[in-house]
Amino acid sequence: MASVTFEHVTKRFGEVVAVNDLSLHIEDKEFLVFVGPSGCGKTTTLRLLAGLEELTDGHIYIGDRLVDDVPPKDRDIAMVFQSYALYPHMSVYDNMAFGLKLRKVPKDEIERRVREAARILGIEQLLDRKPKQLSGGQRQRVAVGRAIVRNPKVFLFDEPLSNLDAKLRVQTRAELSKLHHRLGTTFVYVTHDQVEAMTMATRIAVMRDGILQQVDTPQTLYERPGNVFVAGFIGSPSMNFFDATLVEADGKLFVDGGSFRLEVPPHLTEQYRKYKGREVIFGIRPEDIHAKPYVPPEIFPAEMRAQVDVTELMGSEIFLYCLTPDGRAFVARVDPRTKARRGDTVDLVVNMDHMHLFDPKTEKRLE
Repeated sequence: MASVTFEHVTKRFGEVVAVNDLSLHIEDKEFLVFVGPSGCGKTTTLRLLAGLEELTDGHIYIGDRLVDDVPPKDRDIAMVFQSYALYPHMSVYDNMAFGLKLRKVPKDEIERRVREAARILGIEQLLDRKPKQLSGGQRQRVAVGRAIVRNPKVFLFDEPLSNLDAKLRVQTRAELSKLHHRLGTTFVYVTHDQVEAMTMATRIAVMRDGILQQVDTPQTLYERPGNVFVAGFIGSPSMNFFDATLVEADGKLFVDGGSFRLEVPPHLTEQYRKYKGREVIFGIRPEDIHAKPYVPPEIFPAEMRAQVDVTELMGSEIFLYCLTPDGRAFVARVDPRTKARRGDTVDLVVNMDHMHLFDPKTEKRLE
């Protein structure tokens, strides 16, 4: 097994900078997920690690070994792609064994590895079938099995669940998490789906325009995002943002949004008092906005009034798409017993214990 280190890695395609001065250390046996919108550089980063793209600047280490000029086949990595890339004329067994045969691995060792991988993935009964006889989820497991049999130091996954339906994606996410625990190998995973990242990762690396924005545990990214981009990208639905001003009255601090004024909790007042009088970006997650009759206990509440524009009943909760009195849109994730309907004026309660403040110019978190 091995760690992975990116040292000031840059990749340019002509004038386009796909990855810009990336420095990151991935621990041995870690499950690190690169996440970000299309074009952020996450797949290019994975391909640089795999040796499928040449570095423009910087260095990459797998363990203590510098791999800048090492061919992909000699890096001791295995990659699972978005497309399953199975040979249609070969059985599942032969697809999984093919790479080992090319490496002249003894037949009895190939048999042992393929059978063991098939057992781990629950596809032992499929070994004699052809890919066309398999479902999408089964094909994906075969592609993962083909990687497992190589016993690599590092597994690379490039959006492997994109071709699966929603139910199967949830199931396969759980299977990959269990697989990582069972194999005890370093996993580096790329996705645009932040739900995949939040549910599977040991740590998440959020990228934007080729630049690493923040890397931390899923919980830390959710609770203490480093900037507006990370705050908006992590969490579903996205965090709500309001242009506001911090004001003080009667010794208390308030977030003044013009059409609403929300008191800052006493335990945060001293922390934010130095920003008094400044314009800020106020962030609050939809799950921290509650319908007034169904406010959970032990929060620091602040009330605001809004008009309901759209409602979405999700079964266990309701999404209220609301408008402030001055027309700014936001989302509240409320109790399913809430009776609000389109056009209603509602009283909402904001949990200010979970408030976030950002600098309007730098968009960085205010501490």
